[in-house]
Amino acid sequence: MKRDMDLARRILLEVEADPKTTGFGYRRVDIEGHDQAEVSYHIQLLSDAGLLEAKSLSTTAGLDWRVIRLTYAGHEFLEASRKDTLWQKAKSTVLEKTGGLSFEVLKAVLLKLATDAVTGGGE
Repeated sequence: MKRDMDLARRILLEVEADPKTTGFGYRRVDIEGHDQAEVSYHIQLLSDAGLLEAKSLSTTAGLDWRVIRLTYAGHEFLEASRKDTLWQKAKSTVLEKTGGLSFEVLKAVLLKLATDAVTGGGE
């Protein structure tokens, strides 16, 4: 399955918006337009990247990852990517320069764009 950075960001935003996602228990995340297997795969990737804590309830019937909570790194990534214009600009910049998207490079570009916006160097 191909990684979708927009879906990953939507999952993080959904988790952040849910006041019940506090680290006690776990919850399923549903994202309109994406099936549960695709969402579960991305939750697993976000967990691998250290952006959220998650639990696998997967069986032979299929992939099933549930969210426990956002990590500090997940909150930091969201803060850097919160503004849609910065998110789109960062994705375009990274794709243009590297031909792909990685969390670490995307976050670095987001932080640079945010810093430039604050210091008057851009956006």
